[in-house]
Amino acid sequence: MSRKTDLLGKTRRALAVGSSGIAQRIAQRAYTRTGAADLLFNLDLEDLLVDVPAELPVPATRPESGRPLRIGWVTTPPAAGSGGHTTLFRIVEALEVAGHRCVVFLYDKHDLDSARLTSVIRDNWPGLQAEVRDARAGIQDVDAVVATSWESAHVIVRYAREPVRRLYFIQDYEPFFYGRGAEYAFAAMTYRLPFRRIALGEMLDGMIREETGLSSDVVPFGCDSAVYSLPAEGTVRTGIVFYCRPDTPRRGYQLACITLMAFHRRHPDQEIHVYGAPPRGLTIPVTFHGRMGTKALNDLYGRTIAGLAMSFTNITLVAEEMLAAGNIPVVNDNPLARRVLPNPHVRWAEPTAAALADALSAAVATDDLSGNASAAAASVVGRSWKPTQEAVVRIIVEEVTGT
Repeated sequence: MSRKTDLLGKTRRALAVGSSGIAQRIAQRAYTRTGAADLLFNLDLEDLLVDVPAELPVPATRPESGRPLRIGWVTTPPAAGSGGHTTLFRIVEALEVAGHRCVVFLYDKHDLDSARLTSVIRDNWPGLQAEVRDARAGIQDVDAVVATSWESAHVIVRYAREPVRRLYFIQDYEPFFYGRGAEYAFAAMTYRLPFRRIALGEMLDGMIREETGLSSDVVPFGCDSAVYSLPAEGTVRTGIVFYCRPDTPRRGYQLACITLMAFHRRHPDQEIHVYGAPPRGLTIPVTFHGRMGTKALNDLYGRTIAGLAMSFTNITLVAEEMLAAGNIPVVNDNPLARRVLPNPHVRWAEPTAAALADALSAAVATDDLSGNASAAAASVVGRSWKPTQEAVVRIIVEEVTGT
């Protein structure tokens, strides 16, 4: 190939992809050449387990009856709006309300700014009183320590050297965050550690049982039905809503894109609302709202008919939040997920674009939008996180005190 032909070919491709496509290709090459992918792996190699220990040291005696317990929680640095941290901190607050003292141990291989992160926690979760420490400085002076992700389970074995009770609060089947490789294996091995496992919902318990043969304590999935509710009477519903997370594989972004494109071809009159991260690659008109607080989100759910609420590693919190506002969630089907969310108003669909688009179409084409919305909201009235909080507190106290 001549240099002229090569140059013409590159010019044609550049014109075809446009300025944004050129920028993406430059960034991709820089990403590859600099090894920037290493930034996404948030564990030092020396902090990874080399095997699964059969046992770990535990205290020889139990705390005296009635003494407030000291419970440590190991997690990644939180950011405003993090759903996983919000669920976790609900549990921490419940322990504090019950009279126990909590310590949040944060781990970041890229160095930890404890003062800044403490401020982030106080600003976004003001009910939390827990002390914040650096996990790499040592996990100590606690009666029990709780892992909250696969990375934190490795960190506990590495940095909790003293005898302590160890538990594992599991919100997602995290091996499925990755392709079948090293990260998958590092995540999967943590379920075999000698920790007491607490699974959020039957779906997780089933997944862990299928993969390891081990059972877990199961606590119920919660819902903020007091925060999400029906709009004012007479509100006209139209359109659908989608929670957008392009960089989170478990949210099925590419599948959602072709689902929304198929839905738009059938219902070009129905507005498609997107919130969360900016959508990429969608060639249909959408209304993008960015990140939204609970009040604004409740308003959006309350004036739309249905929503696409997908997750492949546990049921998504979004589904019940939509229901509480009278929005009909369309969820990728999974027999274990149905056990977590046995709600007749959820539209379950095979995880194909055709099936998901069919379910969205059926939701917007129903004759009684108002009646369906009211029935959906009524089905979750009274739902809260209190049973979840009470169950986790009971399990932790039982594990530490033996009673």
